Amino acid sequence: MAKRRPTFKLYSFGEYAKWDRESKEIPKILEFKTEINADIGTEFGYVLHIKNGKGEKVDFQIDHPPFKDDEGKIRPPFTGEQFIRTNDFEFYLGDCIWEPLEDKLGKWELTTWYKGKVVANKTFILK
Repeated sequence: MAKRRPTFKLYSFGEYAKWDRESKEIPKILEFKTEINADIGTEFGYVLHIKNGKGEKVDFQIDHPPFKDDEGKIRPPFTGEQFIRTNDFEFYLGDCIWEPLEDKLGKWELTTWYKGKVVANKTFILK
């Protein structure tokens, strides 16, 4: 019997309650929107629902405005991978605004790929 292909559905996006990165719980959506009124601590992103993907992985990237690291170098996009642990899996991709606020304002593009194909993409404008 052939293995079923995973299905992907971006089902929420916008501003979220503070996320506990150590928890398996997805943060609670506060408001669906792509223009975010940014303050220190503002959490934003999207939740991708993945069915029938157990054992697979997705890759992600967060493109952000140009800001510098502690050494004064422009930070590259944030990248990573997430292993899909169950056949009914929720994946939260997002970020939280930290100081200084001014260099975090602008366009943030969040993208998730499965086997090289974009399965979710959302652009947020932080203002």
